[in-house]
Amino acid sequence: MGRFSSTNLDRIEQVARQLGEMGLEEGKHFSVKMPEGGREGYVSILRKGLKRTAWLSVRGERKRPELAAKFVEYILQRAEEAGEEVCEKVREIIEEGKARSSLTLKGFKKEVEVGGRKYMVKVVGWSAEPEESQSGKLLLKIKTAAEIDGVKSEYTTTYGRYGEDNEVKGRAYGRRADAERYSVLIKALTGREPRIIEKNDGTIEAVCGSAHLKGFMHYAELADAIEKWLEETDRR
Repeated sequence: MGRFSSTNLDRIEQVARQLGEMGLEEGKHFSVKMPEGGREGYVSILRKGLKRTAWLSVRGERKRPELAAKFVEYILQRAEEAGEEVCEKVREIIEEGKARSSLTLKGFKKEVEVGGRKYMVKVVGWSAEPEESQSGKLLLKIKTAAEIDGVKSEYTTTYGRYGEDNEVKGRAYGRRADAERYSVLIKALTGREPRIIEKNDGTIEAVCGSAHLKGFMHYAELADAIEKWLEETDRR
């Protein structure tokens, strides 16, 4: 995402130290190669490091927001020099990082329109926990208890990784009435409805993708568990 290069060992160590002081971890958020034999070394910020830096710039503690904001500005300047396509990608990552934990489920209440009808959604409970499937796959269960037009129910979205591309996909099952309310809840929380599939036996399968999961990550109560699951299931 961004790289600082130099033949000066002290300068490389200084940049790495500054990133550490900002709250980033070497190996997880950035990588370091020390200069040797007159050759340049570098400090390279990784994608998750840039997202973390963007988050720190708005929600860090003590001096971290100021340090992070300066670093984000530096990365943006470098991205602009690299061209419009690179700059757009970097901006997207930064906005995603800033949005993480920007909202809260506590006291969540929102009116949302689905299928031409307006609903009132009130969230009253939540959890996000990993769970191992019988096949050994690490899943993530996001449970949300909500009142939709006064009807209280608990909804579970089970996320997993699938296929050669390790695609992120979440599923929920129920009857049509459940699916309608589930669609309302998911749109209220993430801004978009799930895909609804009706089975031959009358069961409804609701499918959420990575965009929905990013929406869930906006909430402080869910963000850490989701991020940890994404890291543990990331197939590099």
